[in-house]
Amino acid sequence: MHTEPTQMAAWQHDNASTLQIAAAPITTPQGNEILIENAAIAINPLDWLLQSGMSLPWLTFPIITGSDVAGTVAAVGPDVTRFAIGDRVVGQAVSTTVNRPAEGAFQEYTIVADHMAAPIPATLSFAEAAVLPLGLGTAAGGLYGKTQLALLPPSLSPEAQDEVVLVWGGSSSVGCNAIQLAVASGYTVFATASASNAGMLQKLGAAEVFDYTNETCSERLISALEGRRLAGTLHATGNLHDCAEVVSRAEGRKMIAATLPAPEGFRKDVVVGHIHGTALKDDNVGPMIYRDFLPAALAQGRYQAAPKPRVAGHGLHALQDALALQKTGVSGEKIVVSLV
Repeated sequence: MHTEPTQMAAWQHDNASTLQIAAAPITTPQGNEILIENAAIAINPLDWLLQSGMSLPWLTFPIITGSDVAGTVAAVGPDVTRFAIGDRVVGQAVSTTVNRPAEGAFQEYTIVADHMAAPIPATLSFAEAAVLPLGLGTAAGGLYGKTQLALLPPSLSPEAQDEVVLVWGGSSSVGCNAIQLAVASGYTVFATASASNAGMLQKLGAAEVFDYTNETCSERLISALEGRRLAGTLHATGNLHDCAEVVSRAEGRKMIAATLPAPEGFRKDVVVGHIHGTALKDDNVGPMIYRDFLPAALAQGRYQAAPKPRVAGHGLHALQDALALQKTGVSGEKIVVSLV
């Protein structure tokens, strides 16, 4: 009698306030899927929101959540040509979008589509790489999605554009990736962040960083944008009303790609598009980022895994405390759990 191989996983049950560590099958990859043996997992707000009563109507429980994995390829599907067993990779897990536990990050082995994964160089640790996927995917979806800002794609040798991309909340995971991607697309980037994180964002390529805690931040931004044109704005986190006020008074495109939907009755002079962080699994943005740009950008040191990881523990049992830590709020770093 054939028995299916099993692993340990952190299951989220409906209305449960803690993850439950229990067995889960190790799924054989099909088609263009790869199976990653996870070495590091990062935490995102969605993970604790689902534990705090947030509802996704298509999701059935129990489910294995988590979006960010880094590790080694353990198996490949029959249609995979980009990866081989043993490759070091980073990948974006999408279980909470497709309602399939096998594609969640919070377990020892995760199924990921090959166009949602990239090889990582030996110089990049698994903990560092794990900070990338959902932040990267969300930023890319907002900047390049056809229904979002639809900007020029990133390149290792971008042609300079005479336009500005504004990134609101630049020190967040989404913000750090949005800055780097927009710079790789040739745009000048203005960003908001606290003064303590300004240096980090300038190293990522931001031309100017404006302190959102300063009451004159919006006016300073509007002044700096005089004579410039906005190609688009990505709102990662922070005050959407302040962001929209700046956009409405600047020259150029009056559109914001935002990680959260605009409130009911929001102002009409600015268009706010809601980014879905896994949209790139179904459009050309996934391959654009994970196949055509990120592998070489990481290998050549043209792209940084940012913000820096903060390893909050080791093993699946550390995930619950890591969720609680993320819930308290982090700035300029991302919470990671190591499995090795």
